[in-house]
Amino acid sequence: MIEWIATILMVVGTAFILVSSIGLARLPDFYTRMHGPTKAATLGVGFILGAASLHFTAATDHFSIRELLAIAFIFITAPVGAHMLAKAGRAKGLPFDKNTTIEK
Repeated sequence: MIEWIATILMVVGTAFILVSSIGLARLPDFYTRMHGPTKAATLGVGFILGAASLHFTAATDHFSIRELLAIAFIFITAPVGAHMLAKAGRAKGLPFDKNTTIEK
């Protein structure tokens, strides 16, 4: 049963990463392209690491905290990295897409 749950978590994580890569390729400008890796890929990696934690806990009968620490690290650092990239893009003067509305 645990193998099925881990497999489902891996498939869901892979689907999030696929959506992330499609978004990165198809979105129109730098600012909207950041949403793919920041949101979907973070969830995808979280699901895959959760599956790995579940699998290794069941296989070794010892709880593995490494994967949970990696999930926490990714969930903390990915938004901060995206924010810093957006600030750098604004400071550099990267243009927005013509359909983007900016509220001031």
